[in-house]
Amino acid sequence: MLKRSLNTLRYVGWAEGISFLILLGIAMPLKYALNLPQAVMFVGMAHGFLFVLYLLSIAWVTLLHRWSVWRVLGAFIAAFIPFGPFILERRILK
Repeated sequence: MLKRSLNTLRYVGWAEGISFLILLGIAMPLKYALNLPQAVMFVGMAHGFLFVLYLLSIAWVTLLHRWSVWRVLGAFIAAFIPFGPFILERRILK
């Protein structure tokens, strides 16, 4: 159960990180350069759903592994930084 919770956080973190990069790198330029706001709408909804799953995964891991407040705060902040979930994964694997 402990390993499963960390794997879930890793997979959800990857999905959330990729959706964030797609939102910033593809959907936002499409919206402003080509006037296609639908790209942001669809990718934004998917990213929002994955962000909530990421937060729930952090909560689950925190309860099972008794993470400190600083580690939880670092995991939360990683969601707002491009490539943050990938960096967090590397730190978790150590």
